[in-house]
Amino acid sequence: MSENEVKASRWVIYPIGSKPKMGLAFLLGLQQLLTMFGATVIIPFIVGGAMQLPQEELALLISTMFFVSGITTLLQQSPLGNKLPIIQGGTFSFLGPMFAIVGMVAAKGMGWQVMIQQVSAAVMFASLFEIVLGYTGLMGYVKRAISPLTIAPTIAMIGLALYSIGAPWMAGNWVVSLITLIAMILYSQVFSRKAKVFLLFPVLLAILTGWVAALIGTLAGWIPEGNPANLAGKMELIAAAKWFSLRPALPFKWGFPQLNSITLAGALGMLAGYLGSMVESIGDYYSCARMSEAPVPTERMISRGLGAEGLGCLIASLFQTANGTTSYSENIGSIGLTHVASRRVVRAAAVIMLILPMFGKFGAVLSTLPEPVVGAMFVAMFGLIAAVGISNLQFVNMNNSRNLFVVGIAFFAGLSFPAHFGAAPISWTESGMFLEVIGNILQTILTTGMAVTAIIAILLDNLLPGATRAERGLEYWESEASEEAWVKAEAEWAKLAVGEELSLK
Repeated sequence: MSENEVKASRWVIYPIGSKPKMGLAFLLGLQQLLTMFGATVIIPFIVGGAMQLPQEELALLISTMFFVSGITTLLQQSPLGNKLPIIQGGTFSFLGPMFAIVGMVAAKGMGWQVMIQQVSAAVMFASLFEIVLGYTGLMGYVKRAISPLTIAPTIAMIGLALYSIGAPWMAGNWVVSLITLIAMILYSQVFSRKAKVFLLFPVLLAILTGWVAALIGTLAGWIPEGNPANLAGKMELIAAAKWFSLRPALPFKWGFPQLNSITLAGALGMLAGYLGSMVESIGDYYSCARMSEAPVPTERMISRGLGAEGLGCLIASLFQTANGTTSYSENIGSIGLTHVASRRVVRAAAVIMLILPMFGKFGAVLSTLPEPVVGAMFVAMFGLIAAVGISNLQFVNMNNSRNLFVVGIAFFAGLSFPAHFGAAPISWTESGMFLEVIGNILQTILTTGMAVTAIIAILLDNLLPGATRAERGLEYWESEASEEAWVKAEAEWAKLAVGEELSLK
């Protein structure tokens, strides 16, 4: 397969090293923030529900999550990170260990403050695991076992594993959600060919369309009270919100943790969350580079990226988000929809995330984003991520039955194993602390679809005979994944003047 046959038509107009004008960069950064809004809010809601946080403390936890996302996104864009255009935010991989820690604290009759302290302490101590694996380069060696044949189903599973969020959220109000989804399709695929504003801002415009539809329906009385798309009650939250507060930027705002057996068990159990998060992040790095039309990530980039995420988790524990930090798949999907992969835009989004939590009114306005609108966005963006993952198979000989076998089992296991272990969790609570921790680790891995897919695909692809390196896509990747390829790409991006863009083919 020739290089011209392999390379896809250009879809990015602002590549990684481009520098859109600052005003445009901040508008595009705001769009990135709205893209991640749903996932960033839902994690604190899940955490707050488990801990039974008071409403005002839940609002503070949400603001803290955004503030930490801003810090860690800038960290990933610094020399300590991989400098890929990836937004950093909370991770679902830590929810399993979080529930386990909350259960242990509740069993001792302690309140939500202690729960936040203990979960944050577990994240803090376990973060050393990812920092060491990242910055020592040990995790970068995993890249040598990864081929397009393994990364394709792994990336695709990022989108497919979240299928349970899309339509169920849309079902809260099918009219509003379908208006949003149809608007997204029209703006990004039809109108974008006629007007630049639709080319650059399809996500922002689709969200605004859905929000306006919900507002009109609420004011006209078409959307009943209690419906997820009804905005009446949310307007009261805006009125009650404070104008300004520095509390999101305060570390240890809920007190210092007391080190005990719960801290140790929680930290060990949290390692499972870190393993799942690292596997997901490696897939995200490949996906982001592919979506950005950049060279394949090198071992050094993977190592720095994971090291920066470990530092991000340490920072998250200091500010007590009761969660960690990882790369956001939602924003990788938005690169394909908005045609923007600029680092400047990602940094602008990070600055907005640092400032936004300080203004309670503005945050309250964003909190009125209806769930059906967010569900429609997930359908569009996670579907695109799944397609980008599958597109890596163009480098592989899919006429080889051995390759078909590897992809098929990896996909099915990644969907099937979490369905079983989610309904029938591993419970070794009566077998001693050591086996209980091992059980928590296995439970977290086996309920993370992408982790299951990656492990099975990597094992089968590296152990089964029957395919050459060229048939597995390794020869092409090795020619692209080099420091020289990135130096060449950076030199090409540097030639772009400030505000200049590439024309689409």
